[in-house]
Amino acid sequence: MARPVDPRLWRHARSARRYLGLSVGLSLITTGCIVIGALALARVLAGVITEPGQRTIGSWTAELVVFALAVLCRVTATWWQSRLAHRAGAQVVAELETAALAAGAQLPPRELESRRTELAVVVGSGLSGLRAYLAGYLPALILACLVPPVVLAVIAVHDWVSGAIIAVTLPLIPIFMILIGLLTQGKSADTLTATTRLSDQLLDLFAGMPTLRALGRETSRTAADPTPAAEPGDPARSMAGRVRELGDALHHRTMSALRLAFLSSMVLEMLATLCVALVAVSIGMRLVFGHMGLHAGLLALILAPEVYLPLRAVGERFHAAQDGMVAAERAFTILEPDSGPAAATRSTAASSPSAPRRNLHGRIEIRGVSVAARDGYAPRDLSAVLRPGAVTVLTGPNGCGKSTTLQAVLGLIAPDTGTVTVDGTPVPELDPDEFWSYVAWLPQRPVLIPGTLRANLELLGPPSGADQIEAACAATGFDAVLDTLPDRWDTVVGTGGIGLSLGQRQRLALTRTLAAPRSILLLDEPTAHLDDTSEATVLAALVDRAHAGATVVVVAHRPSVLAIADHVVEVHADSAPSQPGPAVAGDSGGGSARLDRSTRASDRCSEPGSAPHDSSDPSEPGGWPMVDAEVAAR
Repeated sequence: MARPVDPRLWRHARSARRYLGLSVGLSLITTGCIVIGALALARVLAGVITEPGQRTIGSWTAELVVFALAVLCRVTATWWQSRLAHRAGAQVVAELETAALAAGAQLPPRELESRRTELAVVVGSGLSGLRAYLAGYLPALILACLVPPVVLAVIAVHDWVSGAIIAVTLPLIPIFMILIGLLTQGKSADTLTATTRLSDQLLDLFAGMPTLRALGRETSRTAADPTPAAEPGDPARSMAGRVRELGDALHHRTMSALRLAFLSSMVLEMLATLCVALVAVSIGMRLVFGHMGLHAGLLALILAPEVYLPLRAVGERFHAAQDGMVAAERAFTILEPDSGPAAATRSTAASSPSAPRRNLHGRIEIRGVSVAARDGYAPRDLSAVLRPGAVTVLTGPNGCGKSTTLQAVLGLIAPDTGTVTVDGTPVPELDPDEFWSYVAWLPQRPVLIPGTLRANLELLGPPSGADQIEAACAATGFDAVLDTLPDRWDTVVGTGGIGLSLGQRQRLALTRTLAAPRSILLLDEPTAHLDDTSEATVLAALVDRAHAGATVVVVAHRPSVLAIADHVVEVHADSAPSQPGPAVAGDSGGGSARLDRSTRASDRCSEPGSAPHDSSDPSEPGGWPMVDAEVAAR
């Protein structure tokens, strides 16, 4: 966090507000107990030494009781503050993790993909460092703001010389803290970045391990080459060696950060000790020569360490909390994006006034839409109209932006140029939950959650009735899958549909899409992993939905899918901008983005390049593991 007490923490973690108020109150109690206890103890010690006739416990009963109560109140306040700090730390971390995870789920797919590992590190373990911030650093910071001024004022009233020495030497501790902070600046940020990078590398290694094992290359040596193990610097090393190297690198970086933390604590401890020693020497010399009273000298000597202690504690606990503060800064960048088209889109949606529920008919118009990609734009200057009651197929080479177009229609990506409207209303001005309640989206990699098949079926909302479910199952062939499962819809699957084959997962996702009572259907390669017979039944069901008035938009390459299209829209990447005037699918007038079914669909079927699309192409945004729009909304 940029500041010791970041206001963003109190905005996003409500439990931290109550803890801050209680912590300030307990710190005030602690400060009062320090002063009262020191006054009582100095009075007793000075009286016992200077007044021989009052060297009995009964003579100082009141002072001793006050001192005992002050000590007891200080211990109780410190214990209660520590207990509240640990409880608040757990609550704040849980609240921030939940908020960051929810905000991450709302990120556009491209941004989410690029920040997936960062989000996992921050939510998984990074924010746990905030416990040290709330339990150690923040209480010490509050005490450092309250104790030194009050105690210094009490010392100055009784002994102005000691007060002057403390006032001169006290700023040395913050100065050295700043110098140490400059020395270690960015250390925790580098550690978190290294942890994120190491997580990426480990995930890549583990993801590729099955392939390497299948090829017999997991040890980087073949059976015909029984050479000794590679040296540490040899590139032909095993995966086990690489994992060990990554772990050692993280170990060395962590130990380096701990070394700096211990050294900085030692420097602050030594500095505070020297400052207290200066006060003690001054008091001793003046007592010897009779230039001050014993009560004032004892009081200054007792309170002097209390002035330096809170500042020293702040410096010592700063490093312990730094990792959590850096992780919190990362979380705040997710919770409060302040730039970019995505942020503008979210800001527009958030600031839009609530309006009565619309009755969307499903006419989608794309006007000159371009989205920045790695090399240029994909799509580039795309214009089309997607009409209700028709099947529109988006086609084009891999990486041209077909899946990106669907994401722009859903409002998950803000186009760099152009607009997408639904029934004449720009998508950013629509309420996402309301708009998505009309949409059934099937991405290339559909989401299947751990749970029963029925729970996965109802992710887009409960179907209209049993007849609709049976019709969707018959169309996709999932009824045959259910017949092989003893528990049918109550069968439990794992994450990503573990327990079902790839084709069965695709059938389940298709069934969910067709059974959902939605008027807009967006499908990205819906017939992938299906045989010809199943594909024909699915396409027939899509045509029936279109004839019933739904807006059906399909991303496809296969000739069989192109053959059912009422309109085919060619999507281009990095092509020259089209001529003025939107090319409307199904309208007369021509245009580079428009092809009608009678003139182009049959020709496209015979093109050699119409092979099934490879969904693993990383240049196609739809190849990412994205969630259904309605699932993200939920």
